[in-house]
Amino acid sequence: MQGELLLLLAIHLALTGLPGIAVAVFAASRGERREPVLLATFLAASGAAAMLAFWAYYGEHEIGQTVSFFLVFGSVLLAAWSLYDGDIERQLLRRLSVPLALWAFGSAFIVFLGFAHGGTDQAVFVSGNRFSSPLPSDNDIPHFFSDWFFTHGHDGTPPEFLDWLSSDRPPLQTAYANFERTFAWDNIGLHYEVLGVVLQQLWIVGLWALLSAAKVGRWTKLLVMLTVVVSNVAIVNGFYVWPKMLPAGLLLGAAALTLTPLWSELKRQWLGAVLVGALFGLAMLGHGASAFGILPLALVAAWRGLPSWRWLGVLLLAGAVFVLPWSAYQSYGDPPGNRLTKWFLGGFNEKDDRGTVETIIDGYSEAGVVGTLHKKGQNFVAIFGGGAMTQNLRTAWFALTDGDLETVVRSIRTIFFFNLVPSLGLLLAGPVAMALRYRSRDRRGASDWTLAASLLLAFAVGTIAWALIQFGGWTAQTVIHQGSLLLPLLGICGCAVGLCAAYPRFARWYLAFNAALMLALYVPVLEPHENTSWEPLSLLLAALFLIAFVALSWTGSRSSPRRSFARSPMPSPPRNPA
Repeated sequence: MQGELLLLLAIHLALTGLPGIAVAVFAASRGERREPVLLATFLAASGAAAMLAFWAYYGEHEIGQTVSFFLVFGSVLLAAWSLYDGDIERQLLRRLSVPLALWAFGSAFIVFLGFAHGGTDQAVFVSGNRFSSPLPSDNDIPHFFSDWFFTHGHDGTPPEFLDWLSSDRPPLQTAYANFERTFAWDNIGLHYEVLGVVLQQLWIVGLWALLSAAKVGRWTKLLVMLTVVVSNVAIVNGFYVWPKMLPAGLLLGAAALTLTPLWSELKRQWLGAVLVGALFGLAMLGHGASAFGILPLALVAAWRGLPSWRWLGVLLLAGAVFVLPWSAYQSYGDPPGNRLTKWFLGGFNEKDDRGTVETIIDGYSEAGVVGTLHKKGQNFVAIFGGGAMTQNLRTAWFALTDGDLETVVRSIRTIFFFNLVPSLGLLLAGPVAMALRYRSRDRRGASDWTLAASLLLAFAVGTIAWALIQFGGWTAQTVIHQGSLLLPLLGICGCAVGLCAAYPRFARWYLAFNAALMLALYVPVLEPHENTSWEPLSLLLAALFLIAFVALSWTGSRSSPRRSFARSPMPSPPRNPA
């Protein structure tokens, strides 16, 4: 079975990555030399190719197949031609290969850790409680609707999935499934599960772009990548493949363009507007809660320097290219398609005929001023833990004194799954360390300090905006999975980078200890399925791929240039010897 998983990983990594690699290599052959920009191009092109295949299948099954084959073989030809005809430095290609290899290693780590207790014959079901208490079937929604669109296209209205319309959930992960099932699929969900892991782990490419654009130190790069790959966010939401880490990865790519020194260049270039707009639009097609991640990126970028109105117009146009066709489908293909919006912004999680604005007005009118303030207060309480977190901590403490480690693990996992600030755990030492070193003149990692401040600012702005905008109450509360997963990722990265900036030597040991604790927390299986047992080879492979991930994060950082990311002049076209 381990050999089959390796084969499936290779297939879906290749299919997911080929369009992005082709466009990124083409851009490099045309003179683009900025590694973060090329990685953001990779993310945007991969998502755009999936959506193109989705709409092709919606038109007609045969059209979808034709477009899918064209995307794969066209990508191979474009990449080969760009490598042959373009003047691309080998050093640049080596640097670009590092995050792609990390993406492969990180995906393999999650897959083998997830199936370390077997369950590949019921993959989608097993993923729902491997690292958490039993979760709902949201991870299967893109799989279900992919079956319909792949076969029927626009012929008829898709059936509901447990009371959810096809228009209620954005289609990006469904689009990837439609595209890749053209070449390799099965009837038991294992292909879909592996593809889902590969998609959720695209955060690796986005985060590498962010750290490269910020020009952080080598140790910082290694420690941040390690901290995130073993975090509760990456492990739980990477294996339980509801489509939430995928848009967060796209937004990390956008953060590389907006929260780093690159912003001063890109806010004056049309390429920056197109890339940021495309990544924002694709993130919204991944999950509607991405709006809570886009908002802090936009606000912090505006604070760092406003672009021109024309630039903003290009950004909006690029995003609209992706979002408007889906909005049209929601209105005319399978209306109304506004259930998530009414739920998060109006607090109503049932189907009815009211519009979004009407639902929001009714919700706030019913709550009144006092009720609204109470709900917003509940949002902040949920973000910081409140009574539920206190009860879980008490349970964990008494269980620890009784030697009941299973209850300890279960309680801590529950806190990390729901509550944003407590989920940062030991990493909360990062802002404290920065506060202690704030007045010190000895800031050897100035770029690390600047990035940590930007990430923590975006995290704070996004968290406050989320608490104020989301309706609140028990139905629409600000628990982690009802927002954008970009927020916990910003918090994790900001805390880790801040610790490295304030106390670099201490950070190495502290973050390594944190990583060990996270592995101890998430390796155990609390609710094993029938007919499953520990598979030592899967555990060994998970460990080997994690070691490979760490080793490459270290060696790959060595080749990163420490100079400015100024764009190289357009090279003269090479002469053909023939």
